[in-house]
Amino acid sequence: MADQKTSLTRRSFLRSSALAGGGLMISFSWLSAFKFPDAMAPELADWAELTGYIKITPDNLIKILNPNPEFGQNVMTSLPMIVAEELDADWKQVLVEMGPHDNVKLGPQFTGGSNSVRMYWKPLREAGAAARQMLIEAASQSWAVPAAEITTKAGMLYHEKSAKQGTYGSVATKASTLPIPKGMKLKDAKDFKVVRSSTKNVEGQKIVTGAPLFGLDYHMEGMLIAMIEHPPAFGMKLKSFDASEALKMPGIKDVFSQKLYEDDFEQGGFDTRSFNDLLVLVGNNTWQVMKARKKLKVEWEPAGETKDIIAGRGQKREVVVPAELESTEAQLKKMQEWAAKPAPQLRKDGDPEAAFKNAAQVIERIYNAPFLAHNCMEPMNFFAHVTDDKALVAGPIQAPGWSEPTLAKLLNLPADKIEIQMTRMGGGFGRRAYGQYLYEAALISKKVKAPIKLVYSREDDMTYGIYRPMYTATYRAALDANKNLIGFHVKGGGIPEHAIHANRFPAGTLDNYLAEGWAIPSNITIGAFRAPRSNFNAAAEQSFLDELAEAMGKDPIDLRLELLQKGKESPVGQNNDYDADRYAGVLKLVREKSGWGKSENKKYSRGVAAYFCHNSYAAHVVDIVMKNGQPYVERVFSAIDCGIVINPDAAINMVQGAVVDGIGNAFYGGLTHKEGRVSQNNFHSYRIIRMNEAPKKIEVHFVQSDIDPTGLGEPPFPPVFGAVANALYRATGQRLYQQPYAPQLNNRRAF
Repeated sequence: MADQKTSLTRRSFLRSSALAGGGLMISFSWLSAFKFPDAMAPELADWAELTGYIKITPDNLIKILNPNPEFGQNVMTSLPMIVAEELDADWKQVLVEMGPHDNVKLGPQFTGGSNSVRMYWKPLREAGAAARQMLIEAASQSWAVPAAEITTKAGMLYHEKSAKQGTYGSVATKASTLPIPKGMKLKDAKDFKVVRSSTKNVEGQKIVTGAPLFGLDYHMEGMLIAMIEHPPAFGMKLKSFDASEALKMPGIKDVFSQKLYEDDFEQGGFDTRSFNDLLVLVGNNTWQVMKARKKLKVEWEPAGETKDIIAGRGQKREVVVPAELESTEAQLKKMQEWAAKPAPQLRKDGDPEAAFKNAAQVIERIYNAPFLAHNCMEPMNFFAHVTDDKALVAGPIQAPGWSEPTLAKLLNLPADKIEIQMTRMGGGFGRRAYGQYLYEAALISKKVKAPIKLVYSREDDMTYGIYRPMYTATYRAALDANKNLIGFHVKGGGIPEHAIHANRFPAGTLDNYLAEGWAIPSNITIGAFRAPRSNFNAAAEQSFLDELAEAMGKDPIDLRLELLQKGKESPVGQNNDYDADRYAGVLKLVREKSGWGKSENKKYSRGVAAYFCHNSYAAHVVDIVMKNGQPYVERVFSAIDCGIVINPDAAINMVQGAVVDGIGNAFYGGLTHKEGRVSQNNFHSYRIIRMNEAPKKIEVHFVQSDIDPTGLGEPPFPPVFGAVANALYRATGQRLYQQPYAPQLNNRRAF
């Protein structure tokens, strides 16, 4: 394929801002001055938290740059839709292009934390509204009519009194000479025409026809392929190697060792290193390098205790990485020991100790979950071409701005000499927020003085770390003689972090509440995994609430609604981080849409769960039937409150994807270790959900709201685990306390 790269670089973008033949180019910056010195090279506008680019040609073609990386959540469509709405553009006339990496001009450019739409909602609306007003002003001057009398619709300008009309493109050049207005009035939600309309994915045709979009598609003439042989176990490092046989293999150019970080290197907040000593093979193509790698003779040795200096996220700290070769059995035993110890207090309301002491009944349950691998369908990869004075890197990365400072330090280059091109990602889920594979590619290119593409095999990907942590949590409830809930205690731990969100529901609904958390250090590297921490916290909490409702003789939805009513009318504490009304709203909606309690649904074993995270609310009812003697999730009803839904089709797809992902991980997900080695290194041993196991029906409903958009990629995921567990109980009579669920149902150990 031809070189895949955006036509605009951070250095050339402003210089090429106006199209040949005239046009309007508007760019918005988070920092720069608010003026245009001339028509052909507009400066950046000074908008607080504003970013986005709009380009209009004389023939009325509108190009909108998408600022954020795309890994399937459809921001390539939804973010430009926000601009087009306030611009009053005809969506059929809009072209969308991935913007260049430039945190100054395009803002955070971070895809993660379900923040894309939320953080760009207002800035992109202001961008579109300002551009529309400039076009109106240009038409007003050209037609000699008052600007207040000009209206717009679908990329056209109208002056009713004079019967004059024209396209945006007809006045675009003149508009580009005008100052950018500030403080434009934005549309009322009731007037939206583009936003809230189902719109097809702008890259859909390219995806289904196999057009080059992804990092693995990237190619440059003369490019070599690199792969890394890493230690077989966490806690080990390279001792020595003999590459003589590998170097005899066809197409092999070089084999060498390379450090990722030198001693005392100061890492950024999202930097990581599973293995620091890299054994690199470089050759003409992937197959040749993979075959040569098998010819390596390598000795490994214990890495010993190491120290990392982390200087991101507003603080500088030293992290001690233990030397142990860890095994799952020992980890489970260690977590049991730590769970029995006193733990740091995260929140305390009232007198929970007295409530438990005086309780007529105490219910206590322990929940466990293993490490999880991200398993992006596109394994890690990155292209790099590094010379003495500049660097070009390209590939799938969620947070290029977080990686750029570290890359600049590693290469000893100023940031303005580094160009990062963002390709579409074949999955992310948090894994691609950590840019060590980008750094590896750049260092390899610098060493071999050639353009290279670093490629991980699936086995590399699954054994290299950045997993969802291993978690445990103990939940306790105190009931009085009348089955009233008088105390609640959650104590969570994990390797190497716990999952407890102390200020979330049911905190704030109980007079006596205690939350505690602890963590065990580990050399197994972890990172954000779709809805970090929440994905376990919701599973345990929602399973426990279901069991609690049964002990209290209450319907599980009714119990949750009663607690939320208390949280609304007389909340306890000041730091409750959820809105009780919105939380209750998704429960009521899913109860209605699923026909909860209706006789016609009695053939299903039903489970419910709801959760708040990433500023949004999600509830699911899962319906299980027995199929060939095994439980099968046949139907799911989902209710979501994420504020205004930009693109309903894409939003439904995202929720359905989260549901299938959650079911698969709940039933099958689990990564284990023995003497530091990963026991599952590919899909033959790491079970994921199969097509015939996906539900026949996933019915998604959104709370109709004019609230500004909140998160959507992650919030539907966590409550799936609890809803599945609760449905499985009704199907099998078995309460499940350990993930994954399937091995327990088959009377085998889960992990």
